[in-house]
Amino acid sequence: MTTLALVLIAIPVALAAYGYVLYPGLLALLAPRSGLPEAGEPDQWPDITITIPVHNEERVIGDTLDSLLALDYPTDRRHILVISDASSDRTDQIAASYADRGVQVVRLPERRGKTAAENESSLHARGTIVVNTDATTRIHPDSLKALVRVFRDPTIGVASGRDVSVAATTDEAHSAEAGYVGYEMWLRDFETRWGSIVGASGCFFAIRRELSHQLVPEALSRDFASPLIARERGFRSVSVPDAICYVPRARALKVEFRRKTRTMARGLETLYFKRHLLNPFRYGRFAFLLFSHKLVRWLAFLAAPLGLLGLALLAPTSGVARGLLLTILAAGALGGLAYLWPEGRNPPRPIALLGFLAGTHVAALLAWGKALGGDRNPIWEPTRRT
Repeated sequence: MTTLALVLIAIPVALAAYGYVLYPGLLALLAPRSGLPEAGEPDQWPDITITIPVHNEERVIGDTLDSLLALDYPTDRRHILVISDASSDRTDQIAASYADRGVQVVRLPERRGKTAAENESSLHARGTIVVNTDATTRIHPDSLKALVRVFRDPTIGVASGRDVSVAATTDEAHSAEAGYVGYEMWLRDFETRWGSIVGASGCFFAIRRELSHQLVPEALSRDFASPLIARERGFRSVSVPDAICYVPRARALKVEFRRKTRTMARGLETLYFKRHLLNPFRYGRFAFLLFSHKLVRWLAFLAAPLGLLGLALLAPTSGVARGLLLTILAAGALGGLAYLWPEGRNPPRPIALLGFLAGTHVAALLAWGKALGGDRNPIWEPTRRT
């Protein structure tokens, strides 16, 4: 019984240690200095299409378009495409009022979800590079050129921006989320040096137009699928540190919890759809990166209950196991308080941190349940951010 309990504990610990510590450490030690082309301006900036999938974003769509039109890029080489997922408010009318400034609106007659809107955008894009963003992201004025510039390298098929998580100065509820986003961006820098990232930022990424024409099943995640499609076609994908986009944090932890559950479930489905890319004999280093960054981490969450079961088996005879089990359960209970906090008020930072950790684990388990149960819902409710 003791041996079984120790094995159950070791499985999630080993997976988490490899996915979050050993794998990043290996990349940091062995990665080359840079995976991006040398700095420099192209002889001529390429034609681009900026796509924005939206659903009922009348509150922000005007500001979003104003900010995109203010980006540093030749206006005669920039086309902005708003794909309305059957919006029922004034989103379409507001976006259409920008028609004389190079904004086109395409409306889906019925709600089909974000990926369906992104698939539709590939049919209307005019540029050689398609830039994807969303209604609540704000892009630094110099970031568009920084993102597009890397496509001078013919081996690059996808370029991802650098997410910066932002909030009101008094908001400490999601400081852990901001730290995790920073960690992810750091890891993507090393993966770029190793050859390719395995997932792009859904808030701001660019893809060659010929790659964007490959449609993605509507229940899957296109920002995750894009680097996978690129690798299938012989291209690599990179993270661009200078292509900064500001991503407002969700107004409450429970909103972020729903987003995480949806994102991870779609990610698992996407990975399964492209599972052949995990074959190291055919895809080499990319298969290793995909396995380490995505699958191992998600498996660690799935295996976490095994660790609790192992501690429970040891608890009657081991004071250490009993103490660890009670500590974990107490921390989870305290973390749950963060989700009961009134919206608009911040829980104390320790409770917010525990809420982030507990919520991430529960969201991951729910995502596994949805993926394994075949619960595929393409309809997306955008995360309403301030």
